[in-house]
Amino acid sequence: MQLSHGGESSPTGAPVARRSVEQVLALAPDAASRKAGTRLGAAGPWSGTGCDASGAVWGLCKGSGSTPYRTVVDTTGPAYACSCPSRKFPCKHALGLLLLRASDEGAFRPAEPADWAEEWLAGRRARAARESNPEAGGDSPRGPADPAAARRRAERRAERVTGGAQELEQRLADLLRGGLAATDRPGYGLWEETAARMVDAQAPGLAARVRELGAISGSGPGWPVRLLEECGLLHLLDTAWLGRDRLPDPLAATVRTRVGLPQSAEGPPVRDQWLVLAQYDTPDGKIVARRIWLYGRGSGRTALLLSFGAAGRSPAQALPVGATIDAELTPYPGGGQLRAELGEQFGATGAAGPPPGIAVAAAPAVYGNALCDDPWLDAWPVTLRDVIPVPSKDGWQLADAHADAHANAHADADAQGGTRTDARTASALPIAPAALSRPGLWKLVALSGGGPVTVFGEIGHRGFEPFAAWDPGEEEEGAGTTGGPVVQLV
Repeated sequence: MQLSHGGESSPTGAPVARRSVEQVLALAPDAASRKAGTRLGAAGPWSGTGCDASGAVWGLCKGSGSTPYRTVVDTTGPAYACSCPSRKFPCKHALGLLLLRASDEGAFRPAEPADWAEEWLAGRRARAARESNPEAGGDSPRGPADPAAARRRAERRAERVTGGAQELEQRLADLLRGGLAATDRPGYGLWEETAARMVDAQAPGLAARVRELGAISGSGPGWPVRLLEECGLLHLLDTAWLGRDRLPDPLAATVRTRVGLPQSAEGPPVRDQWLVLAQYDTPDGKIVARRIWLYGRGSGRTALLLSFGAAGRSPAQALPVGATIDAELTPYPGGGQLRAELGEQFGATGAAGPPPGIAVAAAPAVYGNALCDDPWLDAWPVTLRDVIPVPSKDGWQLADAHADAHANAHADADAQGGTRTDARTASALPIAPAALSRPGLWKLVALSGGGPVTVFGEIGHRGFEPFAAWDPGEEEEGAGTTGGPVVQLV
């Protein structure tokens, strides 16, 4: 049954949204796949295309050989299968099929899946049924074969981490006793050696922080102050681990996460209509980390889905930015409980407007309150409403659109340049240096055109880093939202 919003019926009865072109391109693992997929997003190379009411689409794509590639996508995941040899996920054929679906609905006729597509879909749904109902003949949930042995392994690892933390405390004390200036000497190898010792102690979180210290001495003027600040935070993490038994449970869980011990999602799952705010990949050593930010329409919670891919491969988990999914999320322990695990999905709807935002002036307090739960936070997610990107002396900033631009217009002339203070820029957040060189900044400026926009991103001690923005015509949730697209800035 064709739906008015352009989706299909799902097995649960909930609508399955047909992704927009921009949402499909957001699924691409890299720029090369995005470009190759775009070339296959027309009807020319495709034959045997079809779709069904469960959200599956399939087709045959002509390649360089005599046999076309068989491509099928379960859009409720999304999940992909293709007979091509590509190791990218999704491959260019899956992207092309979804782009064709987004731009030319008439190219897909409702039908029963082809035999090769049905075989894959049936296997996928059978696995999902077993996982959701293990008592109905499926495998029981996996767990440690010997809980006592697992506990002993955890205790031995904790002892090694404790030994590493004690050694790190001694090295930090020696560093401060000898003076920070020594770290600027050529060939100074304390940081790499210390990081290697933390790896031996099975504390990768401590190792990563130590390596970050090694780059500070070359970060420009004022580096001794920044190095001292980071050494203080590392000392705080060390002492928190050594005294973790005296900490409240949420803070103790945060400390375990920060030193690098694995944690599992726990607690009751939260079912909600989750708006996909942003998705982006960052290199993390030899792996790629994917971050997906969600906002719960009913709960008002912001959640982070974190997944990883091996070198050269994109993480498997992907969600279309701007869509809303009906799903369950299970939070991880720790301060703030931002990170969550995606559970059962019940369907998806089309694009929606931005989440409720806060004023620029309120954002620093939100970050400050989050630091009470996790003192090692670099940033915290916020949505800013009615902001305007404006240039500043050192780059760009997001100014409050409703500040009185004429207040104090004739006061406090700058002693050097003779410029006057604008009250609007007095209530502003600087854009973080990391975002200044990205094309997303100019997307944001073009979207605003000098008018107010709603922006989602992270606020931290380096400024605000924008991830997504909404058209100025968009209204917030509960205020008559319209269906315009979100603009990705990362």
